[in-house]
Amino acid sequence: MADIGVGLIGTGFMGKAHALAYRAAKAVLGDVPEARLELLCDTPAERARQMAGQFGFARCTDDWRSLVEDAKVDLVSITTPNRMHREMALAAIGAGKHVHCEKPMGLTLAEAEEMAEAARRAGVKTMVGYNYIKNPAFLHAQRLVRDGAIGRPVHFRGWVDEDYQADPDLPWTWRARLDEAGLGALGDLGCHLVSMAHGLMGPVESLVADMQTIHETRPLEGGAGHGKVENEDTATALVRFRGGAHGSLSTSRSAWGRKNRLGFEVHGTTGMIVFDQERMNELQIYRNEGPAGEQGFKTILTGPAHPPYGHFCPAPGHQLGINDLKVLEAGAFLRWIGGGEKSGPDFADALEFEKIIHAIATSARQGRRLVV
Repeated sequence: MADIGVGLIGTGFMGKAHALAYRAAKAVLGDVPEARLELLCDTPAERARQMAGQFGFARCTDDWRSLVEDAKVDLVSITTPNRMHREMALAAIGAGKHVHCEKPMGLTLAEAEEMAEAARRAGVKTMVGYNYIKNPAFLHAQRLVRDGAIGRPVHFRGWVDEDYQADPDLPWTWRARLDEAGLGALGDLGCHLVSMAHGLMGPVESLVADMQTIHETRPLEGGAGHGKVENEDTATALVRFRGGAHGSLSTSRSAWGRKNRLGFEVHGTTGMIVFDQERMNELQIYRNEGPAGEQGFKTILTGPAHPPYGHFCPAPGHQLGINDLKVLEAGAFLRWIGGGEKSGPDFADALEFEKIIHAIATSARQGRRLVV
């Protein structure tokens, strides 16, 4: 398979994760095209030079438009703040490039719809950064549900909580602005929970929701007063799935003590499955079988029996991490570009997730149930 030239825009936390993932994908997975780290973009130019050397990119630039147009770049990886996703993705699609974009796709649902339609018309391949659904534990949970291990799924309870905005004294940033970040906790966190709920229970049919801004203002840097927080700190929705099951989705960016508590319970007619991303290598299952006095939850530790764990380690219980999930995400995208099977989620798939988080926000503002 021919190698694929990667252009990376952004060198923060997610930019580094993308760089590590594309460097490691071939070594870990084997059956994917080689990712050639061709061009890195950041500002100022000195930072671009420094990070290109650190990440192993051949060249650097401080002009993202020149990266998008570069003939040696086949795949554009976008890890910038949310407000820049749409413009960069549309430019890359217009230049005939494949696009790997972090979530959320756009600030608004209209932006996400425009991006998905542009990719469809151009025929380019796209990937959105929902790495948590690449977790071998989550994939095993999907198999258990699909195979009827807990009977018919009847209820989903999901949550995603972090505390990065719990402190009221944290300074105001772009994340508080609708025109910079879009949605708050829903755009940062809730969309990940929706991706899991969708993967386990199928599409959402309708929902009713509420949301809250706990810290309505935050101090401006330099003591220049306070800035208004324009988006939500928490959101909760009661949902009905098309398959007939009901459920709840709850997210908070102001939950003290929670670092990445992305989890769920799937209740079935004969048992339950439980998962928590803070213990991402474990899955719990309860089956209503055997004597009542001997029933209880069983903890499954991920290992080679739960693909694709075995690509990283031949022994169970040694644990994967978030960057390993990014390797699986990048590898799946490289494989698809190289002529293999689609893994997703692409822009069209991710649009369905973003429809749900925007419906939650709309329902909360209007105080009524919405059909999605």
